[in-house]
Parts: sequence; structure tokens; C-alpha cells
Amino acid sequence: MRVVSGIKPTGNLHLGNYLGAVKQWVAMQDQILSQGGETMYFIADLHGLTEWIAPAELRANTIEMTATLVAAGIDPERSILFNQARVPQHSELSWLLNNVARVGWLNRMTQFKDKAGKNREGASVGLYDYPVLMAADVLLYNATHVPVGEDQKQHLELARDIATKFNADYATELFTLPAPLVSQAAPRIMSLRDAGAKMSKSNPSEQSVVKLIDSDEVIADKFRRAKTDPDLLPETWEELEGRAEARNLVTIFAALADRATADVVGEYAGKGFGQFKPALADLAVAKLAPIRDEMTRLLADRSAIDAILERGAERARDLAAPVLRRAQEAMGLLV
Repeated sequence: MRVVSGIKPTGNLHLGNYLGAVKQWVAMQDQILSQGGETMYFIADLHGLTEWIAPAELRANTIEMTATLVAAGIDPERSILFNQARVPQHSELSWLLNNVARVGWLNRMTQFKDKAGKNREGASVGLYDYPVLMAADVLLYNATHVPVGEDQKQHLELARDIATKFNADYATELFTLPAPLVSQAAPRIMSLRDAGAKMSKSNPSEQSVVKLIDSDEVIADKFRRAKTDPDLLPETWEELEGRAEARNLVTIFAALADRATADVVGEYAGKGFGQFKPALADLAVAKLAPIRDEMTRLLADRSAIDAILERGAERARDLAAPVLRRAQEAMGLLV
């Protein structure tokens, strides 16, 4: 069993990023490795180019994302951790697969329509074509499983279609058809000031988002000042229907504590947010402070992060090179 997953490099990571993705990766690593499998995680810096970004910002984001993953528990000695751009086979295989994928398949990808909006003619070719690079990302390593959210199921099906067509067109069994890996549903974390909007670093209110680099005092203050309602917590999760702010804070508590939301509600049933929010603040500080401190330590020595990425890329290239060569041979490119 080989699990491959990538994440685009973004800066100023916040609690929503951590609970929605990073924490999930750490749990996946420990589960898969305990079963004798392999885990490969990469920073998708090539995907970061589909919309313009300043080179210095992209580099900084890649370093910060790497530091975050390691600080949160991704072990570069046990998992293969690298950034895409250091493994040129991703780009090379992507071009080969572009000649196998069909335009009609890409036209059905809803992500391009969502991201390009009304400016489709002005969007980059990369934004249209990146699902083929995503296919190369996993087929290059003959991944057996790929973690997918609801919005990525189409892309995994495309990867399977491309692998099937390649194998049939060139009379080979080179590519494994990756299966979806269904993990624990990632919680949807909303703004602390407006539970109708996702937590986002672009929100103009600093009080709405808990950043992973925030100090203990700032984290605690943001939770204590989080928007709530005057009612007490009920006995069941279902009774929180229609109380968006309350549901959001209970969801965050449960995700940080690795508990079910129903258990959290049961513990605090009949209590007000004057008791609940300080407890949530203490829990958040206890969970996030060690990650922040380790991130800070890692970011103080960027050469060490560079070394982690290069070691991971070397391991990835060793796996990728023979697969790319076999694909080139199958297509008649090596003479």
C-alpha cells in the first residue's frame, strides 16, 4: 500500500488549514505506516504556478508549509516528504499523459469552471490542464491509494481513466489504478466572528482567524472573544441546529481533542460559554503552542528545511525515474 498526497504551498497557515488538512495527514501517516504501507507527501509548488504568484512568496510558502508539516508530526525519516519542483519526472510524465488524456475529459472538470469564473479566456493553460499533472503526481509512484475530498473525486477518476487508456493504448500494465482513501471527515472550520464564512487569512478581521504563528496570549484572546449566543449548551449535538457560532466552537473543541462532537456537548450540557470558551482557549493553546514553537525553531534554520526537502526528493526521484523510463519506452521515445 502506497499513499501519495500533495498540498499547495500557502502562507500564514491557520487553524482551519491545520484541522482540515495537516492534522489529517499526520493521522494518515501513523495509520498507514502501522499497517506496513508507505506514505509520500509533497508540497505542490508546480500547482502553485497556475495563478500568478511572486517567486519569493512561492519559495517562502514552500519553506513554511514544510516546516508546518514537520512541526505537526510528519516524520521525514518515515515518510517521503519533498516539493514537486525537485522531481522533474512530475513535469515530464505530465506532458506524456497530456497526449493520452482527452479534451472532453478536461472539459468536464468542474474545478476549472469554479476557479476561472467568468475569466476563462484569460485563465492560464496550467489552470485548465493541472488535473493531468495531478494524475502524473500519483501515477508516477504507482500509488495504490490517494486521499480525496469531495471536490477532488473527479480528479482521481481522471487519473484512473488516463492510466487505463495508457495501459490499453501501449499494451502495458505500467500504471496502477489508484483507489480513493476515505479518511475521517475533515471538520469545516468557520470564522470566529462570522460562522457563515470559512476561516480565512484573507478576512480583514484579525479576531476571525487563529494563525498557527499566534502567541499563546493571542490564541486565548481570540477564543475568549469569539462570537457566540447567550444560550446554554444543550444535551445533544442535534439541538445545536441553527446555532452556527456554537456549533463551530464545539466542532473546533472536538477536533483539537480528538473527540466526537456529541461527547463534547454532553460534557458541557447546561453550561454557558463563559465556562466553555476558556476551556477551549486552554485546549487550543496546549495543542497549537508546541507546533508553533517547533515551526519557529525550524524556520530559524532554512538550510535544514532545504536538506529535508532534498533528501525526500532524492528518494522520490529514485522511485520516479524507472516509471518514467518505462512510459517513454512504451511510447517509443527511447531509441
